[in-house]
Amino acid sequence: MGMRRCLTRLKHFMAYSNGVSALGSGCGGKWSGVENLRAVAEVSTSTRVEQQAKPSRLSIRPTSFLRPATVSPPLEVPKYIPRPPYVGAAEPPALAEEIQIHDEAGVSGVREAGRLAALIRDYVGSLVRPGVTTDELDKAAHDAIIDSGAYPSLLGFGGFPKSVSTSVNECICNGIPNSRPLQKGDIINIDINIYLNGYHAETSETHICGTVDEHVRQFVEVARDCLNTAIAMCGPGIDFREIGAIITDIADGCNYHVVEHVAGHGVGSLFHSAPLIYHCYNYKSGRMVAGQTFTLEPALSMGTEKALQWEDMWTTVTADGSLSAQFKHTVLITESGAEILTPKEEMDEDDNE
Repeated sequence: MGMRRCLTRLKHFMAYSNGVSALGSGCGGKWSGVENLRAVAEVSTSTRVEQQAKPSRLSIRPTSFLRPATVSPPLEVPKYIPRPPYVGAAEPPALAEEIQIHDEAGVSGVREAGRLAALIRDYVGSLVRPGVTTDELDKAAHDAIIDSGAYPSLLGFGGFPKSVSTSVNECICNGIPNSRPLQKGDIINIDINIYLNGYHAETSETHICGTVDEHVRQFVEVARDCLNTAIAMCGPGIDFREIGAIITDIADGCNYHVVEHVAGHGVGSLFHSAPLIYHCYNYKSGRMVAGQTFTLEPALSMGTEKALQWEDMWTTVTADGSLSAQFKHTVLITESGAEILTPKEEMDEDDNE
């Protein structure tokens, strides 16, 4: 029932109104606010899928539970579907310095893309279960995106070979879907990025596969609360650096770490643009302006905040093999606050049957 309803929503997504998901409260509300900012090293603006600083590279870490698996060829996109201009380039474009302030038409375009991205996120998330491969999840997302007349923004971005990113367990971000079946107790972040009618939108969610220990479930929920609490404080005139302060306070209060390499960024008609938004303590200048759309995408680690990168130049993992969880929304700054453009639909009681 749940899968059929989600497919129906995908086919009729334009008929659904845009809502804002409920905001969480963090780890029991035990964090200290946005004061006492401390300086951090400036993060490189080299562009990868998540706009992270380039971590150290290695092929396989001896402590890792993850291993490279078979990656199938990229899926085809019909010629009639418009491509972003970067598709086909060997390297991803540099982070655009332009800060986009959208007019009504631009806001409508990102909102429409965000609504579709959210529906596909929830649909693909409903398929997570032991035995399913991340390659199968990629195909399900790809087919849903194409059937909706959109393009999967990740496909062909700097040579990325898949339509979504799937990051399992210690993988922080940029995991390439492959033949590895999900196992009971895994956690997996599925990152959906779409290009629709000239506008991009991004969203991701960390899902639990089967059952996990309560401390893992709590970790995932704290990661969700970090994002929602940061969004709740957004609005015109707010300093972007306050985002990093509040997220770090929540994570530190729960004995977790913010992965400093992962940053949010502007999104709209440009896939990745200024401002670069750090989720850790920082002194970066810049304030929010009504009409801006950007991603917030904090990633937490149960252990170190340091990251390493596999030789595929994409898969980014925690340096100590500890679990990582991430949630991402596309956010619009309004005249009075912020609006989540990739909201989660309220599920009916029988949707998970």
